Amino acid sequence: MPLVPRLGSGIALVGRTQEMRRLGAAFARAERGEAGAVLLSGDAGVGKTRLLTELGEHVAARGALVLTGRCIDVREGGLPYLPFAEALAPLGTAADPGIAAAVRARPALGRLLPQGQEPEMPSAGEYGQVTANEREAMQRPRAEQDLGQLQLFDAVLGVLTEIAAARPVVILLEDLHWADRSTRNLLSFLLTRLRSQRLLVVGSYREEDVHRRHPLRALLAELVRLATVERVDLLPFGTAEARAFVEALSDEPLGADVVADIASRSEGNPFFAEELLASSAECRDLPAGLAEVLLARLERLAPDTRRVLRVISVANDDSVSHAALAEIAGLGESELDEALREAVQHHVLVIENGFYAFRHALLQEAVYGDLLPGERGRMHAAYAARIEAMPQGRGHDAKLAYHSLESKDFATALPALWRAMGEAEKLGAPGAALRHVEQALSIWDAVPEPGRPEGVDELRLLHNASYFAGTAGEPERAAAYARSATQVLTPDIPLERAAGAWRRLAETLLSQEGTVDEASAAIDRAWALVEHTEPSAARAWVLASRAGILRVLDQYEEALESALTAVSDARTVGAMGAEASALVTLGTLADSSGDPAEARERLCQAIGKAREAGALNVEVRAMYFLALSYDDQAELAAALEHVERGVRRAEESGLTWSAYGLELRARHLQLRYLSGDWPDEDAAGRAGRGVSSAVAARILGVWALFVVARGRFDMAERLLPGLRRHWASDIQIALSGGDAVSQLAYWRGQYAEAVRAAEELIDWLEKIEPSLLGGIRIAAHGAAAAAALAAEGRSRGEQRVVEQAVAAGERFLAHGRRCAAEGMPRSGTLGPEGRAWVARLEAASSGLGGDPAPRLWAAAAEAFGYGAVYEQAFCRWQHARALLAAGADAAEATAALEAAHAVAAELDAVPLRDALRDLGHRARIELTGAAAPSGTEGARTPADPLTDRERDVLERVALGRTNRQVGAELYISEKTVSVHLSRVMAKLGASRRAEAVAIAYDRGLLTAPAPSE
Repeated sequence: MPLVPRLGSGIALVGRTQEMRRLGAAFARAERGEAGAVLLSGDAGVGKTRLLTELGEHVAARGALVLTGRCIDVREGGLPYLPFAEALAPLGTAADPGIAAAVRARPALGRLLPQGQEPEMPSAGEYGQVTANEREAMQRPRAEQDLGQLQLFDAVLGVLTEIAAARPVVILLEDLHWADRSTRNLLSFLLTRLRSQRLLVVGSYREEDVHRRHPLRALLAELVRLATVERVDLLPFGTAEARAFVEALSDEPLGADVVADIASRSEGNPFFAEELLASSAECRDLPAGLAEVLLARLERLAPDTRRVLRVISVANDDSVSHAALAEIAGLGESELDEALREAVQHHVLVIENGFYAFRHALLQEAVYGDLLPGERGRMHAAYAARIEAMPQGRGHDAKLAYHSLESKDFATALPALWRAMGEAEKLGAPGAALRHVEQALSIWDAVPEPGRPEGVDELRLLHNASYFAGTAGEPERAAAYARSATQVLTPDIPLERAAGAWRRLAETLLSQEGTVDEASAAIDRAWALVEHTEPSAARAWVLASRAGILRVLDQYEEALESALTAVSDARTVGAMGAEASALVTLGTLADSSGDPAEARERLCQAIGKAREAGALNVEVRAMYFLALSYDDQAELAAALEHVERGVRRAEESGLTWSAYGLELRARHLQLRYLSGDWPDEDAAGRAGRGVSSAVAARILGVWALFVVARGRFDMAERLLPGLRRHWASDIQIALSGGDAVSQLAYWRGQYAEAVRAAEELIDWLEKIEPSLLGGIRIAAHGAAAAAALAAEGRSRGEQRVVEQAVAAGERFLAHGRRCAAEGMPRSGTLGPEGRAWVARLEAASSGLGGDPAPRLWAAAAEAFGYGAVYEQAFCRWQHARALLAAGADAAEATAALEAAHAVAAELDAVPLRDALRDLGHRARIELTGAAAPSGTEGARTPADPLTDRERDVLERVALGRTNRQVGAELYISEKTVSVHLSRVMAKLGASRRAEAVAIAYDRGLLTAPAPSE
């Protein structure tokens, strides 16, 4: 009997000491209530599954509940949430009453649990840990009316949290490189909410498969920045470990040359070593490629066995039933049994829960890739026929579509794709729905009309593709599909449908930068088609969309007329969704005319009617503008409340990354920045997986402001260059990203670079939208940098630098004033925020000629008192500086410093906090909670004779400052500086300033580099 090696999983784990130690430490932290996650990366066959198996056994022995799920490669579309469904499946049949109760309390889990195991509906008042989102899910009469993604995510997190309260839980997710968009979203949600649960999540993926454009790549880059997530790279064995592995693997002693040869050829890859060893008994001249190694081994098997393996490889699933093989393989029962027995004995197949699967995915890939086109097509057709005849439950249509596509049976694939699209939509997976409809479009022309789904034509497919692309956060593709829809219009298309296609194009174009003229032309085409028709729902929708576009174009009278007509038509024909859309525009027009009360009433009406009509996009849009109405008036608490409601509603509706879902999310982040509610977790600054780079940049641009303000300069350096490429995509990206660049340079003391960055942004804005109100903020930052640069130039005696800085500051002042005078506020007049930035601009500009004006900085601080706590703290810092420079009452400066320091410390705004402490140190003002700086009198040693103030003076003398300049920086008189210097020279035994500096360096009393003499 030929030598059959044992599987690597059948021997003791070789090597991997460091990796197991790190995984064990992560579990130990989870046991203590410090939830965490580990991302395990490595090449195919390097032993990721083996390591996770070892971890699972280790933690199970310590009482943990181990849940394992695997992704599979379905090549196109994907099965939403598959690894989570597999991992959580045991919970549905668990005998543990605590687990059963936790599952029953969350009906949303029924979407993941196997069919027939949907949790029972808990009675009112039962299970107090059920969230509001889950209660809402219970009350819905039809799940298909709601994509339900948020409820599902909440349910998964909730059930794991509840179970983990009783025992640690470890979730092992394998092959994340095959994860579909929905799985990636759920993984991101779960990992960003790890707090104090006794929970550990470990996910593995193939490093070489996550190429530059792979959808998992961006997710991994963001997850590893989380404090609760660590990455473990599983590298190939070293030479000694590879030899030990080969020796342990063999059932019989091997010669040293054989061991060395296999260890060398395997290049430290355990799976390569297993396959080389399995083949070496009968095949000495093995090819170098992995696929060839695998196939060389399989050639030893009987023909019937190889046929069965080919059949299983086509299944493209992790397991195949005996019945399916009996039907498709074309073998008798005894022949099939023998073939399967041989495959199992030779460790090619494994049996899992009564199903057959390849021991390793690489085996399946190698066998599948070796199939001839004809046999591949026939086998796919056989699987498709079986799936069509026997319903498979969730994912049935996606599987049927996949096999039908691969077998070129487009007549079967097309309706299956249409149904799979609908299923993905109901599961809250717009990305999967988009993929299915794109596949349907790719084969549309190949399917004769009788084989097409009833009521579906190419125009409808394109419309759906545009909708799902927009919902999934890909606005560029949404516009492209909408444009294609207008290109397939024919004269026999009803006018109302044609108008709808042009209206859809106009709406998708409106969400992109620089396409408003094209959007206007598109809505004009739509209006021309229905202008002279009788009132109808289509006409009302066109009028409503036209009103919104006219408002954007500042054609308020025409917008008002169109909106009122839309309301009238909609009420005539009962088109409540169109009426709601028109009411949104009427509300925004009321805001623009200075009547926020009417605006809010109209917007509330729109929200109610949109919800009643099921017009989710209109509802989210109305909620955005309602929040903006309060934001314009600086009613931050109310604005935050309404924007949070909008964000929640968008998540519940699957519209998180739709046009207004995105705007709500971005504005929510901006309001948190403004109001001082700064999130701790980096997840707040990340967009969803699979969204376009421009959408991701929209969120990341706002997040960059937090990153800079908290002093995370290295991270900011990585983020900001990528944002620059997206300025043209969305002007808000330019405003936030460019602002962050300027502030980063300012806080680093690179004032010339800060001035340059602000000038670059203003020049760019002027070409796109002159006198934009956002330019006031950029000008204020630029003026502050210019004033600091001028002061620096004066201290160094660099007159040319001073002149250039003052000139730049004056340009900033002029630009900001012009923006304030000519800009178009949404509410008709400049609001509190705009007025505050004007005050700050004037205050910053007052320092261009020398010492700034304290009264102007006091006015700026007061202007930001509407709730902009960080900006107010900055102004108070500058106010204190101005007071101290002017020699004013120290009590007022102390009060301003204390107030600003309290805010900076609470926000962990490190650059501002340190600047406040430095100012307090130089002015000898002791701030509450500020640590004593190094080198203070209290920290002196007998070898350090200098006092705190003496060291301050000597440090500045070492930098080449004059006595007058030192006094200005330390807010003391020139005479006092001279007295301190005399004392320093006496203590150090020096006769002149330069000698005192040199002695201080020699004795280690100064750490800054000595100036050249």
